[in-house]
Amino acid sequence: MTKTVGLIVGSLRKNSFTRAVAEQMAAFLPEDYVVKDIEIGKLDLYNQDLDDENRVPESWQNFRAEMKTVDAVIFATPEYNRSVPGVLKNAIDVGSRPYGESIWDKKPAVVLSVSPGAISGFGANHHLRQSLVFLNMPALQQPELYIGNVTELLDDNLKIKNEGTLKFLADAMNTFADFIERLS
Repeated sequence: MTKTVGLIVGSLRKNSFTRAVAEQMAAFLPEDYVVKDIEIGKLDLYNQDLDDENRVPESWQNFRAEMKTVDAVIFATPEYNRSVPGVLKNAIDVGSRPYGESIWDKKPAVVLSVSPGAISGFGANHHLRQSLVFLNMPALQQPELYIGNVTELLDDNLKIKNEGTLKFLADAMNTFADFIERLS
């Protein structure tokens, strides 16, 4: 049975290293998996008054509806100030409301952090995982997906040139697919 996996990337930058690695990683999912790119850059900022007063922006409605069509989620994040970018946190907040109607509940997730630095987005990865616990999203624990020194791993076209990294990401996606199947 076909599974749909949402790909949510916390970097809005053109030629984003995070997006480049995430898309190449997601392509390693088995053939019976469909990857759906979920756009979060145009989401209105979350304000509970809009939910409470039934003035929900169209961007929230579309996002919430689209997320209801996915079976699992790949979160890919750069690290901003030892945490996730605001656009990613906003998407999490929009999807978790209104209270009792979270689109995240029980969806399997995996977290990928990408950084040009040696720490590999460790802070963002763990900060995001903390939110996933509250959202009741079972997250793949192993392998942990930290990609550091990313500029040394990519060619001029943002393709991963390191065979070891490609194998690691392929193995991770096979493990994620098995994780999704076990939770289905």
